[in-house]
Amino acid sequence: MSTEAERETIALEGPILVIGAGLIGGSIGMALAHAGLDVLVRDSSPGTTLLACELGAGRQEEGGDSPQLVVVATPPDVSARIVLEALEEFPEAYVLDVASVKQHIAEEILAGARARGLDSSRYVGTHPMAGREVAGVVAARGDLFRGRAFVVVPTPATSPRSYALAKLLGIELGAAVVEIDPDAHDEAVAYVSHVPQIVASLLAGRLTSASEAALGLSGQGLRDTTRIAASDPRLWVEILSANAGRIAPILRALGDDLAELTQALEVLNEPDPQPGSRARIARAIASGNDGVARIPGKHGGGAENFCKLTVLVPDEPGELARLLGDMGEEQINLEDLRLEHSLGQRVGLAHVSVMRADEQRLTAMLEKRGWARAGTE
Repeated sequence: MSTEAERETIALEGPILVIGAGLIGGSIGMALAHAGLDVLVRDSSPGTTLLACELGAGRQEEGGDSPQLVVVATPPDVSARIVLEALEEFPEAYVLDVASVKQHIAEEILAGARARGLDSSRYVGTHPMAGREVAGVVAARGDLFRGRAFVVVPTPATSPRSYALAKLLGIELGAAVVEIDPDAHDEAVAYVSHVPQIVASLLAGRLTSASEAALGLSGQGLRDTTRIAASDPRLWVEILSANAGRIAPILRALGDDLAELTQALEVLNEPDPQPGSRARIARAIASGNDGVARIPGKHGGGAENFCKLTVLVPDEPGELARLLGDMGEEQINLEDLRLEHSLGQRVGLAHVSVMRADEQRLTAMLEKRGWARAGTE
């Protein structure tokens, strides 16, 4: 597919019709409009369409508009229907969806296209691997996809030109284009997106029974592990329902892990605990270390390629900028940055990640320029 597509002479010229002016559709529209492309916006809510246009996601459709590409950015439960309608309404246009599940949508589109005599070669599935815990076009950002994966998920019927346009869209959004088949995609997102959402939501849900005094002690660890729990419940019901068959086995295995760890803790709470429980707890934590080490970094390598130094940054205007400026002057590239503020502290903690090869230079720079460190990871 990709070899043939690369030989195609095709350009992303527009107009591009975005159907669904939510967070993802709005962000796609903003990015493409900023790049100078003619973007049309359609939403089931006229008010949302107007708002998206006012925010810079494109312009309203007019009579006679004939899009080159239609981007369906609707919830997954209606994506197949909207794709089929777009294939019928615009017989010369290429159509893609950006839903976060792919297998059942692709099957429904191919079956529907056969039944209605539509050209399914003009369809290709995609999934930009980016989002925010807040929903709606007011949260849209034109740079949302920069540096993120843009997954192209062709079907057996997808034409080389359809594939090429989808790839060009991902490049225009500033994303890294990856190709994967629908079944493998849905299994992958179950691990890296859907189950993490469930775990974060369940953990945050337990906080409803915590006392105000307990919540007052919240640190960055809790905020990190519950950040995505603020996501839109309506959207996630549709996403999780569409990928239930791949999510359930992972949750079942996770439940077994939790049951084993719970049993170990209960044994330790007994007056005369049997040996072995501490080892079971240690294995659970160590298994987490192994999993984290497999998560790729910015350049695709594992966590072992990076080191993290924690720098104390005074809570004053310009101090963080000064730290980053000092790194730039020493030609030390920042791979990742996470900020943490503690209650009552007059400093923040900047967790700075750099390549292992830059660790000594960063350490020397911090010492030379008077930056205090809290530790190295």
